[in-house]
Amino acid sequence: MTNAKSLGIWMDHANAHLIEFTTDPMETTMIESKFTHQAKEESLSKSESLMHHKEQHQQGAFYKNLGEIIRNYESVILFGPTDAKKELFNLLEADHNFADIKIFVQQADKMTPVEEHNFVRAYFSKK
Repeated sequence: MTNAKSLGIWMDHANAHLIEFTTDPMETTMIESKFTHQAKEESLSKSESLMHHKEQHQQGAFYKNLGEIIRNYESVILFGPTDAKKELFNLLEADHNFADIKIFVQQADKMTPVEEHNFVRAYFSKK
């Protein structure tokens, strides 16, 4: 990631696609949650409470990783089809370290990489 000031993040509970808003051709960096379908099946076979505990721990690590990246930007749009964006937003909003970063949330469907780039370009071009 470069020194762009604005970042778009398409996300669900399993993946995050990070797209810096730049005048150069935009690129996508992908981050995956460690809580995969296979990990869910393994922990569910042992115990449902173990599965939920493991899921919460790994989801927290996923959000923390995204938070570390978001710290480097002035403006961020979180978008995607699930509540993951709202969950991340609530965690960031509760942390005073993110008080100076403008973070917005918008509902969006699944998108192709081109649609994600167009969304980020259109969103930050209006600002």
